[in-house]
Amino acid sequence: MRPSKIELFDEPEPGALRPFSRVCKAGGMIYVSGHSAPHDPDAGIYRGETPAEEVRNAIGYIKTLLAQAGSDIDHVVQVTMLITDPADYHALNAEYVKHFPRSLPARHTARFGVPTQARVGFACVALVAEPD
Repeated sequence: MRPSKIELFDEPEPGALRPFSRVCKAGGMIYVSGHSAPHDPDAGIYRGETPAEEVRNAIGYIKTLLAQAGSDIDHVVQVTMLITDPADYHALNAEYVKHFPRSLPARHTARFGVPTQARVGFACVALVAEPD
């Protein structure tokens, strides 16, 4: 059996501080690494002031990554929601469900602690979108 082709998006340079590809595509599936909302105050880009804003901005970024790899939010089959504070769980969920109006994918939630001030981040697995 021949191995499937694996396509990496935004593959890191050797020695990069973030040693992972943002997105991988293989076997009709797309795997998006965990990402919070973009944050670059020098460029006027902020994650958001509320949990809902952070969810909106993070999912917006995930949508961009999915599009680069040939998919979209409607083809997501599994999501990992990464949260820093369980007290934000209900507020995060209230916004999260708005981004999956057709159906909610399988999901698990985990606490994360990375060197950022993000409240929430998302990783996901999606099907490659079939052309119309």
